[in-house]
Amino acid sequence: MMLSDDKISHLSHLLLRALKEKNLITTRADDSVIRKEIKKSIAAEIKTGEEIDAAVRKKLSSFSKKLTEGSSEWEILYRKFYAEESSKKGR
Repeated sequence: MMLSDDKISHLSHLLLRALKEKNLITTRADDSVIRKEIKKSIAAEIKTGEEIDAAVRKKLSSFSKKLTEGSSEWEILYRKFYAEESSKKGR
């Protein structure tokens, strides 16, 4: 996972506080329940991003012409395939 559990927890606190301060949400549930759901959503998005990244890297490594990671050609193809995989996942 790209973010530690502590960082995800911190983000959930910041997000909930900002939503409340800007009156974008009103809540009936306890803040801890809402933060838990926010944390689950963030973790799910990170997991989906990692799955997409793995699929794209696998696709790039399957080319007969070996691409060097970080080269302009690799970057262009990575972004293109990442966008394709993201749309498949509904992102």
